[in-house]
Parts: sequence; structure tokens; C-alpha cells
Amino acid sequence: MIRGGDVVGADGVLAGGWVAVRGATITAVGDGDPPPGESVDAIGCWVVPGFVDIHCHGGAGEAFGSADPDGVARAVTAHRRHGTTTMLASLVSRPVPDLAREIAALAELAEDGLVAGIHLEGPFLSAARCGAHDPAVLRPPDPASVDALLGAGRGQVRMVTLAPELDGAVDAVRRLAGAGVLAAIGHTDATEAQVRPAVDAGATVATHLFNGMRPLHHREPGPIGALLDDERVAVELICDLVHVHPTAVRLAARHAAPDRTVLVTDAISATGIGDGVYDLGGLRVTVRDGVPTLDGGGSLAGSTLTMDAAFRNLVRGCGLTVVEAVAATATRPAALLGRADRTGALRPGLAADLVLLDAELRPVRVMACGEWVRP
Repeated sequence: MIRGGDVVGADGVLAGGWVAVRGATITAVGDGDPPPGESVDAIGCWVVPGFVDIHCHGGAGEAFGSADPDGVARAVTAHRRHGTTTMLASLVSRPVPDLAREIAALAELAEDGLVAGIHLEGPFLSAARCGAHDPAVLRPPDPASVDALLGAGRGQVRMVTLAPELDGAVDAVRRLAGAGVLAAIGHTDATEAQVRPAVDAGATVATHLFNGMRPLHHREPGPIGALLDDERVAVELICDLVHVHPTAVRLAARHAAPDRTVLVTDAISATGIGDGVYDLGGLRVTVRDGVPTLDGGGSLAGSTLTMDAAFRNLVRGCGLTVVEAVAATATRPAALLGRADRTGALRPGLAADLVLLDAELRPVRVMACGEWVRP
């Protein structure tokens, strides 16, 4: 039992509310006098659902591309301490055979429940907007390559980011959507006219809106305008206040509204470790003052963001409400993954995934599947 905090439940905020847990499951949520039993005092705290991150490359010095079980576990644990109780393992662009091997190894860990699946950020990206992806390995999404990568994942590939202007991209979107995989548009130099057919074919996610995209222009809205304005598309935002200015975050989040806004970390292995030199998909990345950039080009190379900081930045840096932040960090991403019946909200019958945040919106305690996470 967690009692006495401001509980952000499915129907709003319950001041002085409580959450009852049995085993790994939430059994009841309410306000007023809680049922009898042992309890944890949450007075002065917000009680929110565990965060769901659909775009994360690693942490604690470990990259998901290594597919090392111990390393993946360390990265997952590091983010869990910051409140992320569900996450996809994101992979950067690699040659298809190499990527297939990474996927196959990660699929086993996904089947064991360590991660909620795999996100492929490439290799079907635009060389003109590749960011911190090796342009030498980028390629169009031909059917053989798409099938090889999905096959390696044994159903655990949950999302694939691609550039819709590439040859075969619209057909690839149909193939992905038909297989129950989220087709995401990103790292693209497309015009608005090139984006629309991909959305019509089933693309439903904008990979880190604004970043790795042709800029918004009043005579050519490009991918930013097309994706932000289409109610069928959920938009990812990296809310570290470096990738996207707070005003742009606020404009996007207000337009997309809670049912389409999704915060992501895009975190790399450097997260939680500190400044230094790191490898990202074979490219050298330097982290200074917590900001990773690609050596030789200066392009941002992921982030060292954790989801609790993204939550805090959205509220304190961008002016959104705690309820809106809960939707963007838990409820909406869980629904995108098809896991709304398991997590993403504080509701009876769902997993006991929750975070206690203090008045400064910093995590005090984290529970994952009914177990308190060690600090």
C-alpha cells in the first residue's frame, strides 16, 4: 500500500490518495481512508505510473547493440532507478547481417521480459539527415532486408524508423504495419508530399520530432509539419532542453495534445557515467557537459537523458502539467506498444509499476512489478 500522496490516476489527481498492491499487480486506487495493511508513506509526493521509454540505446556504460545479457541488464537497471519500468532496446544503423545478429541476441532478452522489444533506428535512413548514423551502412528498405531483420527478431521487433522518401519505403511501411510493427518516420529529408503516402500506408510515429529532419518552412512544411498536424501520428520529443528548445517542445506538445505526445530519452551508453569518449554504432562520440556530439561533425549523438529528467523538464522547463507529463511518459507510449492493458496507468489490474516523485519531481522510490527498485 502506498498512501498519502497525490496519486495521478486514470481519472485525474487524487489528493491524499492511495494505491493498493498485491504481488505484482495494482488491486485498487482511491482517496480517503485506505484499506488496512502495511503501507508506505507518500505524503508530499506525486505518485505516478512507471515510465515507458520507446527510444533508448543504453546506459550505465552499456549499449544495447552489444546484446550482452549482463550489459543490457545493467543499462535497464540504471534507467529503472530513474523510473523507467518498461523500455524498448533501440539499435543504431549497422550492415543488415550485423544488425540481424544483434536483433537475434536481443530477442532472447525480450522474450525473457528484460526489455519490451526492439526498436530499429535504421539502416533505412536518409544520408542527408543521418545525424550520428554511419552513412556508409544506410540503404533503402528493400523487401529482403526488411524480412531478414523482422525474421531475426522472432516477433520482438516492435518499431522501425525509416525515411519515407527512400525507394520502397511506402511498401516497407505497409509490410511493417501488416506485421504489427510500429512504422516510424525519422532521419528524413522528405517533403510533406513524400511523407503523406507513408502515413496513409500505416506509419504512426514521428521519431524524435524536429531532430534528424528537414526543418519546418512556411512554404514547405516537410516532415515536421506533416507529422505534427496528422492526428494519426504520435510524436516523440527528446525533452532534455538541448535537442529541442522549450518553446518548440511546448508548441509541439500543445498541438499534438496528450493523446499524441510521447517523451523519449534517445539515451546512449554514456547515460549515468559522465563526460568522455564513447562509441555509437562504430562512430566516435564525445560527451561534454552531458551532451553527446559526433566527432568531426558536431551533430548531436543521442542524449544522456533519463525519463525522470524528461518529465521534470516538460513540467518545469516547458510549462506543461504533471497530468500531461504522465500521459507523455507512461500512458501514451504504453498504448503505442499495445501494453495499455498491462502498464502505463495507475489502475486496478495493471502491473504495479509506479514512481514516487518529490515536490521537485525527483524520484524518491520506484516500484517495478510490485518490487521496490534498489537505489
